[in-house]
Amino acid sequence: MIELELLKSAIQSATGMDDKTFELSVPYWQLKSYKKGEFYNEYKNVCKHLGFVIGGVFRIYHVGEETGDEKNMLFFTERQFMTSFKSFLNQTACEYHTASLTDSTVIYIHIDHLNKLYSESHGWEKFGRVVAEHAFNDVMSNTEGFLFKSPEQRYLEMTQKHPDIYNSVPLYHIASYLGIQGPSLSRIRKRMAGK
Repeated sequence: MIELELLKSAIQSATGMDDKTFELSVPYWQLKSYKKGEFYNEYKNVCKHLGFVIGGVFRIYHVGEETGDEKNMLFFTERQFMTSFKSFLNQTACEYHTASLTDSTVIYIHIDHLNKLYSESHGWEKFGRVVAEHAFNDVMSNTEGFLFKSPEQRYLEMTQKHPDIYNSVPLYHIASYLGIQGPSLSRIRKRMAGK
C-alpha cells in the first residue's frame, strides 16, 4: 500500500527506524478519506488517534464562545503528523476542532496501539518522543510568532512549512492563522511578490 510506504519513509527519515521495527505497526494503521469540512476531532472530544496526512489540508481552530469567531491555530498538510496534541498526549477533552479544509486522506493509529508499540520497542518509544518534540516545537513557534514576530515574518514561515497552501485554502483562513485581516494579507503578499 503506497500510503504505508509514504508513512514508513517519513518515520524512518525522522527517527532512523529500521524496517523490522516499522513492520510491528503495520496491522494497526487505518486509512480514511475526509470530505471538505469533515471533522478529524471535535471540541470536547478526547483525541484518540495520531494521523499522518497523505493528501489535503487540515486546520486546528477555536470558536469563541461569545462571538462565534473562528481562529485558526495550526495547519496540517501533506506528509505531516496530525492530532490535537494536548488532548492526545493527556487523553483529556479537546479545546479545539480539527477539520479538513479540502477533500483529504489520512492514515491513522489509535493511541492504545501506539502505547502497545511503545512498550514493545525502543524504536517506537523514540518515535513517540520525536512526535511530542515536534508538537511542542510547533506550538512554541506559533506562540513566539505572535509575541515577537511581524505578520510578514509569520507569513514567510508559514509558506516554508506549507508551500502549497495557497492552492487549496481560502485566503481568509490564512489571514485568521496569521492573526490579521484579509486586506493586510493582500498587502503582505503583494510586497513579497515584489521582492
